[in-house]
Amino acid sequence: MRVMDQFSAAGKPTEARGLAARDSASGAGFDTEFVPGEFESSGEPDGVLPGGGPGGASDTPAQAAGPAPSAAGRAVPQSGTAQAWAALGGDPALLARVSRERRPGLLPSALPVLELASATVAACSLAAAEFSCVRARSALLPPVRVDDGAVATAFHSDRLVRVDGRAPVTFAPLSRFWRTADGWVRTHANYPHHRARLLSALGMPDHGPAEDEAAAGRMATELAGRQARDVEEAVYAEGGVAVAVRTPEEWAAHPQRAAVTPTPLVALSRLDGAPTLALEGPHGPGGLRGLRVLDLTRVLAGPVATRTLALLGADVLRIDAPERPESLDTHADTDLGKRSTLLDLSSRAGQATFEDLLASAHVVVTGYRPGALDRFGLAPESLMDRRPGLVVGQLSAWGAAGPWQRRRGFDSLVQAATGIACLEAAGEAGTAKVTSSPDLAPGALPAQALDHGTGYLLAAGVLRALTEQRTGSPGSRLVRLSLARTAHWLQHELPPASGTSSAPGSGDRCEGGAEPPADAFDPAPWLAETDSPLGRLRHALPPVGFGPTATSGGAGGAPGTARCPHDWLRPPGQVGGDPAEWI
Repeated sequence: MRVMDQFSAAGKPTEARGLAARDSASGAGFDTEFVPGEFESSGEPDGVLPGGGPGGASDTPAQAAGPAPSAAGRAVPQSGTAQAWAALGGDPALLARVSRERRPGLLPSALPVLELASATVAACSLAAAEFSCVRARSALLPPVRVDDGAVATAFHSDRLVRVDGRAPVTFAPLSRFWRTADGWVRTHANYPHHRARLLSALGMPDHGPAEDEAAAGRMATELAGRQARDVEEAVYAEGGVAVAVRTPEEWAAHPQRAAVTPTPLVALSRLDGAPTLALEGPHGPGGLRGLRVLDLTRVLAGPVATRTLALLGADVLRIDAPERPESLDTHADTDLGKRSTLLDLSSRAGQATFEDLLASAHVVVTGYRPGALDRFGLAPESLMDRRPGLVVGQLSAWGAAGPWQRRRGFDSLVQAATGIACLEAAGEAGTAKVTSSPDLAPGALPAQALDHGTGYLLAAGVLRALTEQRTGSPGSRLVRLSLARTAHWLQHELPPASGTSSAPGSGDRCEGGAEPPADAFDPAPWLAETDSPLGRLRHALPPVGFGPTATSGGAGGAPGTARCPHDWLRPPGQVGGDPAEWI
């Protein structure tokens, strides 16, 4: 019997409450509800993946499952984890191995943000557990346990990171909401080139970043006399990043929304029948030792995905252009476990070095708008032609189709364009009225949830692609996601928010670099400190995990059961401080 065919039977515990033990973080000032085996099978035959044969894989993009019928015949929305796992093409019977520690009051929002967060981490953890078994040729699927506290901490990792006690700068002075003559516009000027293009588009002088606080007042005056969508188009034409704040109804009428909505939450496709690339040596903790990953991503979703692969043991090499290195704070947060190098892909020497790396890579992950890297030979089809059997993960802000497909974008801008900012503003104001008028300042999600959630889904998609290659369906794979599609999932497909964890206006916002309020959430149990080349580093512990817990003494799994590392093996080094070569 094939390994995958045994998972369904092995993955269903005879005693649900024996799945996993609580860890030492439980009861850290929270009322908790432990829900073992919460995510039940949807009734598919054991060992059969949706759209494929036993233990096989679908050649078409996986779609999120719709509502499941209840005993009374009424449609009951599937849990977020079940939806995410279905979108990944996973065997629904394996969901019985997932349990969740619920902690009320985390990630408060008008939308089901905590459901999205826990679902994406659970799906990623399950995909990691599945691949670890395939790699080890084991039929015993280890238990997966998700803790809402660890998840909420990880979703705030970009705000909680500290280097020698210094708080991070997450949004620059010119990255914010601005009132316009007819509503609001959101800008993003964190990177120097985006900042320069924003100022140029508005015809404003550039006196240097040190003067941006003073420039903010002049920009506010300038934008107050303009139309929001005129600003949007002018900044885009200059190569900058800005969007007009739209209501959900306005976004529903936008052609980009029409292009994004029909696409899968996770588009996982096989592009050829190339042989599967071998992984050499022992699989190691996490199952990914020997896997080589080229990371060409920027904040935050792509780096979260590759940071997760590094946790699981992959050799992840982050590549940035010499003229545009990553910011120190973002690097300290998202490059845990990775190595970092600078490579000029526009030069012959840089291209030759990249080809040497690609020749033995297993995965390439890109996080730029579609087409932006094609001139460097980094289109998925081109990469697979040169390295048959490769898995390519591709992330974008707005999707791979529609009029905005080639536009730059970030989590905060996608929130503004898709109506999320208006929904959050209405929730904070305690009103059901959703508007983009100047009288109601736009709101924001309690974390960069589109970024983090999409990042965990992207890592899960890569893991599922690796599993499919090794369970009867070889071939190069393309895994494609977008922040805009994740936003649609959050707004329209996840089960509605309920309870105090997501009541509109029930929690303080922490826009910018502020930590979550101490009286609302204490992340201490899920933070760690270590010495690093950058200084004394405080970082969020990974929420992804599987296998027996550290305090269970092996409970929850037989001897030899695979488990996930509790922390990354190495802290981030200096930006660009590593050679462009594999370990």
